[in-house]
Order: sequence, then C-alpha cells, then structure tokens
Amino acid sequence: MVDRQRARGCLLGLAAGDALGRPAENLAPEEIAGRWGRLTELARGPDGMAVGTDDTEYALFTAFLLETYGSALSSGDVAREWRRNIIAPLDERPGPMRGAGFSELGTVQALRRGLEPPLSGRWQQHGWSDGLAMRAAPYGVFAAGEPAEAARLAGVDGAVSHGGEGVHGGRAVAAAVALAMTGAPPAQVIDAALAVIPADSWTGRTVRASVRIAGARRSAIPVIADERHTADLHEAVVVRHCPWADLAPEAVALAFAAYLLGAGEVEVSVTNAVNLGRDADTTAAIAGALAGAGQGEDGVPERWSARIGPARGTCLRAVAGRDVRDAADALAAAARREHTGPGRAPGARREQPRDQGGWRACRRGI
Repeated sequence: MVDRQRARGCLLGLAAGDALGRPAENLAPEEIAGRWGRLTELARGPDGMAVGTDDTEYALFTAFLLETYGSALSSGDVAREWRRNIIAPLDERPGPMRGAGFSELGTVQALRRGLEPPLSGRWQQHGWSDGLAMRAAPYGVFAAGEPAEAARLAGVDGAVSHGGEGVHGGRAVAAAVALAMTGAPPAQVIDAALAVIPADSWTGRTVRASVRIAGARRSAIPVIADERHTADLHEAVVVRHCPWADLAPEAVALAFAAYLLGAGEVEVSVTNAVNLGRDADTTAAIAGALAGAGQGEDGVPERWSARIGPARGTCLRAVAGRDVRDAADALAAAARREHTGPGRAPGARREQPRDQGGWRACRRGI
C-alpha cells in the first residue's frame, strides 16, 4: 500500500529539485560556483513561490495518466492523452511550445504526423533524452515496493516518446523510486534501478560508474559532493562534446550519485545534484524524488516545501493549478483502488477510465 507521506515527499522533493536547478540548467560546476558559491535556495517568481519547469509539470501529467488508467495504462492511452492534453491546446492557441525539451518537441511532431508508439518514440531524433526520466517518478509512487512493475509502466509511457537509452533511464528512475518508497537504503535503491536495465547499456554503464565514484555507501551520514567527486563524475559520465545536457545516461547517473552521496537525505542529495551542473533541474528533480520518497514529506526542508504551490502551466497548460501534494494523494488513492478493487492482472484493460471531471476542471483553470 502506498504511504501518503512518502508519496508527498517524492513529488515535493521532485518539485524542489526542479526549482532549485532551474537557474543552473546547462551550466558547468565552475559557473555555478562563480555565481552562487553553492546553490541552495529555490528560484522564485514575483509572488515569492518556487518556479519550476517541465520536469514538475510533466510529472503531474504522469500522475494524471495513472489516476485515469491505473496499471491498465497502454502506450495507446498515453499517445491519446498527449494528443488531447498537449497537442490540442497547442492547436487551439498556435505558438511556440514553451519550456519543452527535445523529446517532447519530437514526440509532438511524430504524433502530428500520425505515427503511433513505438514508432513515435523511435522516429524522432531525441529518444536518448532524459524527458522520460524526469517524469517517471510517479510510476514508482504508484507501484511502491514493486520496482519491476514501476519499470514496466515507465516503459509503456516511454514507447510514445523515447527509444533505447531514454527508455532505460525512465525505467531506472521508476524502479528506484518504487523501492525508495519502502524506506530501503540508497545502495539497495540503486541496485533496484540497475536490475531493470540491460547491464551492457549506456545507462547501465554510466550508473555503475557513478556508483563506484560515489562509493557504495551504507553510511547514514550525508556527504557534500566536493571538487574531486565532481571532476571524477564528469570524467566518467559527462559527454563533453555534446552541446546539450539532457542525455538520459548522463543525467540519471549524476542524479543517482548525488543521492548516494547524500545518503538519501533530501537537502544534501538535491543540492549535490544541482551543483554538479549540466541538466541541473532534471538531475536535482530525480535526486529529490528518490530522497523524498525515502524520507517522506517531513524530510523535505520546510523552507522549500512552503514555496511550492500549484503548477503555473508554463510548459504544459493542462496541469495549470494542480498541486503536487494533491497529485501525490491521488496517486496513493489510485494505488489503493488497484489493491482493494476486483482482481486484475498487471496490464489488463479497464473498460472505462475513471471520471476525469477534476482533471478537466483543473485544465480549464476552475
């Protein structure tokens, strides 16, 4: 059964990491140090509340998919909801797709061309991105204690937007969150992630390299990533010649290292990830989701959680007004329905999705 406090901790940790990393995205560690010393406080808007990115908003979209379809979710369902909630609003009000990553842009193009999964994920050229990894944490919340099931669900979603390494990264994050939701120690959490991806994959290799550098720590004492950790991690997993930092094998490995060094403590794990640079909002969101799932809502610093309000809908208009706490509660309720309702094998179809009135009202800003 999903622990509501851990569910909230996971999504609050994700949102906090996203907001903390936002101003540091695509920066090198030395640039971050030059601007902030060590970045530890969330980016805020004029209203004093945290300003997140597509990481938080697409995670809220994932939560909606699970609330609606549960374990019966299919790639066809995901593609249909992309068309309804992502593409249709763009068609209603033409303009740039703000705040989206390469994989989201590529997926929209593929679906507009009429492609269906898995071709929609394989056709576009950014299937290796961390776009699935950034939104995969809700699968781990929903399938708490079941890493293989969480990975399966992430793969169902990933077939729409990713191929190969992008799917591996999402599966790894989902499985890790699922075990973190049980309170397992970080070393075991990362072992669960490695168990659901091919050992000889790019993602498998970078994660194992990051674990070696961070150390297979079993201590409860968090460690702040220092210059040596940063240099070694960048040497082992960062693709320096690539002008973009949203590579799933790189981002997932950095996030796991930050979490492992932080011994699963939310603040140290998240700030470690941000100050490693590169795709800082995504790596910090992943590290925050893992640590928050393990520590629960009370483990997220109050000065951060107090600044996290409803999504602004800047990147994904369909989630405007949705709060991560409400999404966490709904995920816990959806998982409870799965366990207490009539028996159904994983992947079996529901005849009808549940009533979506609350989601539609949220989308309309009511």
